[in-house]
This record gives sequence, C-alpha cells and structure tokens, in this order.
Amino acid sequence: MSIYSLARPFLFGADAERAHGLGLKALELAHASGTIALLARRSAPLPTRVLGLTFPNPVGLAAGLDKNGAHIDALLALGFGFVEVGTVTPRPQPGNPKPRMFRLPAAQAVINRLGFNNDGVDVLVRNVERAQRKGGLLGINIGKNKDTANEDAASDYLYCLERVYPLADYVTVNISSPNTAGLRELQEEQALRRLVGTLREAQERLAAQHGKRVPVLVKIAPDLSDNDIDAAARVLSDLAVDGVIATNTTVDRARVQGLPHAQEAGGLSGAPLMDQATFVLRRLRARLPESIPLVGVGGILSGADAVAKMAAGAVLVQCYTGLVYRGPELVAECVEAMRRRKEAPSRGTADA
Repeated sequence: MSIYSLARPFLFGADAERAHGLGLKALELAHASGTIALLARRSAPLPTRVLGLTFPNPVGLAAGLDKNGAHIDALLALGFGFVEVGTVTPRPQPGNPKPRMFRLPAAQAVINRLGFNNDGVDVLVRNVERAQRKGGLLGINIGKNKDTANEDAASDYLYCLERVYPLADYVTVNISSPNTAGLRELQEEQALRRLVGTLREAQERLAAQHGKRVPVLVKIAPDLSDNDIDAAARVLSDLAVDGVIATNTTVDRARVQGLPHAQEAGGLSGAPLMDQATFVLRRLRARLPESIPLVGVGGILSGADAVAKMAAGAVLVQCYTGLVYRGPELVAECVEAMRRRKEAPSRGTADA
C-alpha cells in the first residue's frame, strides 16, 4: 500500500481546493526532509528528444497544479520528465469565487472553474529563478487577465512571453481554458492566426535577443468541432508552431450526468475526458505535419492510458487529475508502460 493511498481519505475529506493546497504543502515538506522517495518510485530514464530538447522521460505534469511555480523542485522529485507551471497572467488576479473545484470520485473526475487565479508573472519569475530544476525540464503556461478584452489579448500574452522566455524550456499559450469568459474564441481561425502570428514574430525576436530558441506550444480545447480542429491545424501548420498540447478540460457533461456536482460550471477533467481528448489528438496528428509534435493530456489514469495517447500520435504526455486519484505512483507506471511500448517491435513487422 502506498503512502498516498493512506493519505487520500484524509485529503478527500477536505474541500478539493483546500486538499490541493495541503497536498502541495505535504510535498514540500517531504522534499525538504529528504523523504520524497517514500512517496514515489523513480523510473530509470527514458530520454525523449522532441522540440529540440531532451526530456529525461516523456511523462509531465500538466499546468494548473502549480500556478505560481512555487513547487517546481518538489514536483520534479516525483519523477516527472517535465513540469509545466501556470497558467500565469501579467497581473495578479484572484480567479473565480469559491468553491470552484469539485471532485466526482465515482467518475474519477474533477470539475474546476478556478479562472487563472495566480500571483502574476513577476512572482512566478522570481519563484522560477530560485528553483534548482534538477532532473527535468520546465514549461511555463501563459494566459491573459480576465479584464483584458480579446482584441487586446496579444499584449497580455506578449507581456508574459517576454518575461518567461529566458527561464522556460518551453512556453505554452493557453487559449483553451473554459473558465475565462470568451477565451476560447481565440481558437477561432482568424483570431488564432492573428494571435499566434504575433507571438511567432516575438519568438523569433526573443531568440535573437537571448541567443536561444525557446519552443512555443499552443494548448487547445477538446470541445472543438471537426471543422474547428481542421481550421486550427491549418493555422498552426501555416505558422509553424513548435508543438500542440491536446487537450484542456471539457465543458461537456454527457459522461457524468446524474453524479453529484456534475452540473457545476467549469472544466471537467479526469477519466471522462480521455476519449474526447484522444479523438482530438488523433485528428490533429492526421492533419498536422510530422514536424509539429503533439503532447497528449486529458484522462490519463493508468499506464495503458498513456500508451493510448502515444498510439494516437503523442510524443509526450501530461497528467494532473490522475495524480489526485492515483497519487505519485502514476508517474512511474506511465513511464514504464511507454518504455514497453517503445521497446516492443511493431505488430506485423516481427516476422518480416
């Protein structure tokens, strides 16, 4: 029995957001006292070369758990190949009124409407500068402030990009949270072309200024129609973005109907998201050039789920809600499952 399985009933007895904070505090304590190895078994490395970077393994932490980059070292110590912090905005903002995070244990799911609560990009930058960052890479996820109009959104993303660029191994542009009114409209074809075009120009300028090219990825929603996915793929391909993260949380409730909290507003994550997020991933893979890698996220609760993302075209995967239900052992389980998948000869070629 893992330590997490012992702690989980205590954490699940608390409000979901309070448990989130308690979990991070306990993790910091374990890291500071050198006992973090008791929480998670580290896998042997599974180096994965993508985005011009070498990831120690292809399993990462999705954005949203560590919004201010205050727990990078402790999270990397759980065995992640990379950790993505944020979403961060130019100015601090409190997010939506509480309660704003709900567990649906019967479905192994979470609904959140946090709303980009964070201390602002300057605080995140100071936290990142203090981190030692041993053992894994760091992604920084950027967004816009709630009170910034969509027509001015590019200035918020630029503000964040310029500040995090020298510190990040990669940067993610979050235009797909359902919890900032109107944000997802930035995925519409013309808006997407304008925003990503502006950020790609800035990226080239910053690369010259800092003497290094930091990849910029775009994170998209699972709730796009087939036509929207195809249009997004066209834009992202035309503008040669470095990578795409598929997907964010869903507003669809079909798979959790009738469960307590199912009707709460916000983004649904966890097991009910797996099929739709993987469908979007697979469709994007078919429509994007091979030069644009995909990160698969949404509904990973087992090693088999991580392998399913690989089969659909992901080179890297991320988890978050799976950690809530499975604990840190999920990380090594995913790494080992992906290792077996990489090492196994492709079916149909073994006898060729």
